[in-house]
Formats: sequence, structure tokens, C-alpha cells
Amino acid sequence: MKVNLFFIVALLYSVGMNAQQPAAKHLPIIDVHVHAMKMNPAFAADMCPWFLSDMPGGDPNQPPPAFINTDCAMPLKAARSDKEFQDSLVATMKRLNMTIIASGDGGIIRNWQKAAPAGRVIPSIGISSSNEMTVVAFTDSLSAGFYKVMGEVAPQYAGLSPADTSLDAYFAAAEKLNIPVGIHMGTGGNGSININNPKYRASLGNPFLLEDLLARHPKLKVWVMHAGYPMVNEMIALMGANAYVYVDIAGMIWSYPLAEVNDYIRRLVQAGFGERILYGTDLMVWPKLLETSIGVIENANYLSFDQKRDILFNNAVRFFRLDEAQYK
Repeated sequence: MKVNLFFIVALLYSVGMNAQQPAAKHLPIIDVHVHAMKMNPAFAADMCPWFLSDMPGGDPNQPPPAFINTDCAMPLKAARSDKEFQDSLVATMKRLNMTIIASGDGGIIRNWQKAAPAGRVIPSIGISSSNEMTVVAFTDSLSAGFYKVMGEVAPQYAGLSPADTSLDAYFAAAEKLNIPVGIHMGTGGNGSININNPKYRASLGNPFLLEDLLARHPKLKVWVMHAGYPMVNEMIALMGANAYVYVDIAGMIWSYPLAEVNDYIRRLVQAGFGERILYGTDLMVWPKLLETSIGVIENANYLSFDQKRDILFNNAVRFFRLDEAQYK
């Protein structure tokens, strides 16, 4: 067979050029719900995603139900040190072109900022009770410029409504400074009250409890963490009446039965709120939870490509008033 030398040279040149081309950059993702915390090996347990697919009852004369389980083929491994978690988190952020909104330990957040690409870790300050910090100290923290977001606000675990007047001055500070606010509203897991949250009340996760707060602070921009699960009808009604309210799907996206998670997201989209759903993980000690949670959205056959991009990126850019060009 006659060989065309010119063809071979051209082919080798083409292969060499393609090998030198950098891998295509992943479409950007924003995780709006990440917890920055110190790793404690004594309390870090592996976990199966969607572990609340089975919630048997308990007995007060027996040990309380386990909060998580490892009865699956590939449990997610808990990080054993701050460095292990940070290295895994930052590597995933770089690989998947991610930006995160992180709340919790200020020192951990600063370490993440140094390790991650510039601007990809956005600090958030959480407060759930007036006992944690004075209004003056809280306002000063926001005014200093390090914190760009207020959250996670979780008065439900203290037995308080988000509209409790003891928190009103804190929300007023966020409203005045044009700071968006993330408020926990949702379930606490199987037997939360019986295990370690005796003040928790399921009724305090009702999205309607936000109405008086929003009326007192008409310019406050709020996203409801965990999408008010499982009260989807109340959530839809609240969002319909308040255009500045968004939701994130963190926590529920990897803890409740996968079919239930998809039904909840689908219901919000069917009701017309596809452009007000924010992607979030509620990331704590399991680094691989990022890929697990992102996969729920990327594999959702009831969402179009554009709807997936809205949830994973576009909606957060709009809600947090970010410069889209900086995250691509």
C-alpha cells in the first residue's frame, strides 16, 4: 500500500497540537451553602447519601435512632483533618470551576481563601440567637467588608421563629447594608429532637413564618435554605407573594430519598420558580458530597440544560449580585 508521507506528517502534527491544548474549562458552579468547620476525627463518621430513605420509629426506652448510616455500597468518607478537607475541597473547586459561599470558623474561611483561586470563597456570617453576638458587633462585622453574606441563620434549632423580634435588629443591619440573608427552614433529620436538638420544632420551619419579617424589612433579600422542605405548597405561596425570596436545595439534596428530592425540585420548577432555585450542598465533613450533590442536578431528566445552568450558576449570580465574567 502506498503511504502518503505528507498525510502522516500532518496527522502527527494535528495530534501533537491537540495534546498541547488545555482541557476545556468546566462550566462554572456556585455552591451557596458550605460550612467551614474544624475537623474532629472523634466525631467524623462516614455517611451514605440519601440516608433518610428509611426512617423507622424508635422507643424512648432504647437508644435514639442513628442520625446517619453506612449501609450502602460506597459510603462517603469523612475528612480526618483540616488539611485533608481543605486540599480535597480546593482541588474539587478548581476542577469543577466552583465558587462557594462559606460560613462558620473565620480562620478556616481565611485559609480556604488563600488556597483557592482568588474570589472563589465568599465569606458569610451566621447568627441564630441574640446571645451569640451584640447587634453592634454584628453590624461592625458586616461593615468591615470581609463578610459579604448573612447566614446560616437557624433560630429553628433554638425554638425560635425567624420572625422573632429578638433577631429583628440583625436583619435590619443586613437590609441597610444590602447584604443577602440565608435562613434555615426545613427538617432536622430523623428524630432530631430526640437526639440532640430538644428545642427544635418542625412547625418553626413553615415558610409562612417569614411573612412578618419580610413585611418589616421590605428591601431584605432572603434565600430559604433547604427550600422549606417538606412544605412545598407554603414555599410556593411565599415565593409567589415575595419576589425577593429564593431557595436553596442544600441538605435535602443528599439526605432524603432521591425520588423525593427530585419531586420537590420538579414541583418548584413546575410552579414557575426555576430561576429562583440555588444549588447548595450544606457541605460539612464529607468532601465528595460536592460531586454527589452536583450529580443530582446534572442527571435530572426533567430539567433542561438551561434550567440546570440556572440552578448551578445563573440564579446565584443574580441573587448575590455577582459579576458573571469573574466566574467563568
